[in-house]
Amino acid sequence: MKRLEGRVAVITGAGSGIGYATAKRFADEGAKVVVVDMNAETGNAVAKEVGGIFVSADVTNEEQVQAMYKTAFDTYGRIDIAFNNAGISPPDDDSILTTGIDAWRRVQEVNLTSVYLCCKYVLPYMQKGGKGSIINTASFVATMGAATSQISYTASKGGVLAMSRELGVQFAREGIRVNALSPGPVNTPLLQELFAKDKERAARRLVHIPMGRFANPEEIAAAVAFLASDDSSFITSSNFLVDGGISGAYVTPL
Repeated sequence: MKRLEGRVAVITGAGSGIGYATAKRFADEGAKVVVVDMNAETGNAVAKEVGGIFVSADVTNEEQVQAMYKTAFDTYGRIDIAFNNAGISPPDDDSILTTGIDAWRRVQEVNLTSVYLCCKYVLPYMQKGGKGSIINTASFVATMGAATSQISYTASKGGVLAMSRELGVQFAREGIRVNALSPGPVNTPLLQELFAKDKERAARRLVHIPMGRFANPEEIAAAVAFLASDDSSFITSSNFLVDGGISGAYVTPL
């Protein structure tokens, strides 16, 4: 039997990268998938591919977040899984000495405030159903300092991790699990664009990974599917690291 048969999953940032890979994995596992993205072209294409629906939403907008969950519930009658994955890592987020306040605030809004909003407005639907799994995308940099500074990104992911822990504790006895997913660097269009512009930065990032490579989005999607399923029924308030060994390494051999 497929692990997510009959369940309804809402995925933000589902138009590409980890979100897209997870949408495909969830559909393969039997879930009905609500694809949320700001790009209508890619979002509709993904929804068609996985047999789900597309909802256009800016996840930093409170009303649009409420509307996306209402659409999901009105369409399918339940919401079982929320993968709050949308995020940005812009080049103007760098050292604290050079990152301006506008860049800081923009990253915090997209990476942290959006997760707050998505959790806030999906929880009542899960309370109605008496169960649910929320997976929030954090990062290995929520646990340890990054080799290349992204001060607002790192701070935002630390916030996601701390918030996920608190929510996991708060709602555990209502049957709702909340976990933070902390990937290492993943071979997505976002990372490719970043590192295509700065080969030296890519090399510095890669040398710290014991496995010697970046993750594939499908490897992260497999971890998300585990956290969404009953296979992880006793896991909540956790920091689920999928980082190729980065957080366990003191010195990486070359």
